[in-house]
Amino acid sequence: MPKFVIERDIPGAGNLTADELMAASQKSCSVLDKLGSDIQWIHSYVTGDKIYCIYTAPSKDLIEQHANESGFPANSIAEVRAMIDPTRAGA
Repeated sequence: MPKFVIERDIPGAGNLTADELMAASQKSCSVLDKLGSDIQWIHSYVTGDKIYCIYTAPSKDLIEQHANESGFPANSIAEVRAMIDPTRAGA
């Protein structure tokens, strides 16, 4: 299943309270439930003014549909082509 990185411009995201982040998560999950099992939210990274989300989905279109229905921006959607980490650095 293709994996995507979604960049969401949300001014002040890093200042959201735990309750606000939980409410956003619940909203996202309710839309995901409606869209079915083809799309999955893996996790997200909250920074100062952005949230970066990792999703799996069969297409970018389904990611865009989730963004439209949830009300969260999807300013950039990029399909992951490869993953690297320190274990791939060799000896």
